[in-house]
Amino acid sequence: MNPLRIGVVTPDPGHQLLADTARLLRAAGHRVDWLHPRDPAPADTCDAYLLKARTPEALALGRELEARGAPVVNSTAATARCRDRVALADTARRAGLPYAPTLAVTTPARLAAEPWTGRPLVLKSRWSRRGDLVARADAPDALRDLARRWPDEPVVVQEFVPNDGWDRKLWSVAGHAFGALRRSELTPDGKGPNLPLTPLPAAWTALLRTVGTAFALDVHGVDLVVPAQGPPLIVDINAFPGARDRPGAPEALAELAVTRARGA
Repeated sequence: MNPLRIGVVTPDPGHQLLADTARLLRAAGHRVDWLHPRDPAPADTCDAYLLKARTPEALALGRELEARGAPVVNSTAATARCRDRVALADTARRAGLPYAPTLAVTTPARLAAEPWTGRPLVLKSRWSRRGDLVARADAPDALRDLARRWPDEPVVVQEFVPNDGWDRKLWSVAGHAFGALRRSELTPDGKGPNLPLTPLPAAWTALLRTVGTAFALDVHGVDLVVPAQGPPLIVDINAFPGARDRPGAPEALAELAVTRARGA
């Protein structure tokens, strides 16, 4: 078969998953083109693109590539839906997924001006991005501190669900499931390195498939917490997560890129 050109939209070509995938594609005789999200769309398009960025610039570039007929993984529409945590929660709710309920969409300053609920809250930036706000407020002083540092940041507010302090990080690449344990960033000691999580329960791999269908994602991640009482709860869904150091993930991503480029 003829060699293919695979474009990768990312500000970080050294990312482990992408670098390993590119190495596999080149070993199979294909060409890999790197595009920074702020780059203009090239005059000649590749056979397929991997959209490993979710900034407004990356989405605009992805839309232009799609308008030219190039396959983009994940699509810009699906990527944008996961970037907006309001749209994300709405989509998850309509799909019947066990997603953490969103209580409000506001700013820390407005929230701090209201009477304290008496319950710990989790504040997350509405627009998911690198360095966004994800914080727990257990008391009015903590909320006022967030209001001082992020006064006008659009946020979604969730009630904190008591759990064991560990996130179950689940990833799917073209239907291949991977997992890891990571200390939650909402714990006092903060998040740490990934720990093994194998084998994945069948119910969790089924949940990954359901999320992929509901959000039209080929590559995605799901963050689960296990409450002190009740079934596991989804607290975040990501388009094209890192999935670093997952054996088999680069192979699955390379195969997906080739499949999409060949029009399957």
